[in-house]
Amino acid sequence: MGRRKVELKRIEDKSSRQVTFSKRRSGLFKKAHQLAVLCDLELVLIVFSGNGRPYEFSSGNRLLRSHESR
Repeated sequence: MGRRKVELKRIEDKSSRQVTFSKRRSGLFKKAHQLAVLCDLELVLIVFSGNGRPYEFSSGNRLLRSHESR
């Protein structure tokens, strides 16, 4: 039994949308970490929430510092 396909449309309920964003953001950061480890690379990922708050992931301190200095 496989996963069912999720219909991609905006989630109208604000609370449900925030929960989904939080869970998917965590999953995205986890995948970014796995990619950085498996491929031995440095990676920066910046995601903005619906209200404009930035969330950052960096696999190396050097990249995040150079981004912040701009």
